Amino acid sequence: MISIWFFIGISLAVNGALILAAGIYQLISPPANPSVVLFNLHANVWWGALLLVVGLLYSLRFAPKR
Repeated sequence: MISIWFFIGISLAVNGALILAAGIYQLISPPANPSVVLFNLHANVWWGALLLVVGLLYSLRFAPKR
């Protein structure tokens, strides 16, 4: 059987990669007038990286055995 946590890890990793990519894009070309108050903290980069790491850890830990 394949654990549900394996698929949750894949989902977290994919979402984290997308959020991280969007955050890096905003670092490269920031908006002229950011409407977010704490834009300079770049929360999407931090949370995207965290989700990516946690998702990879879950995927590796609960990967189906060969």
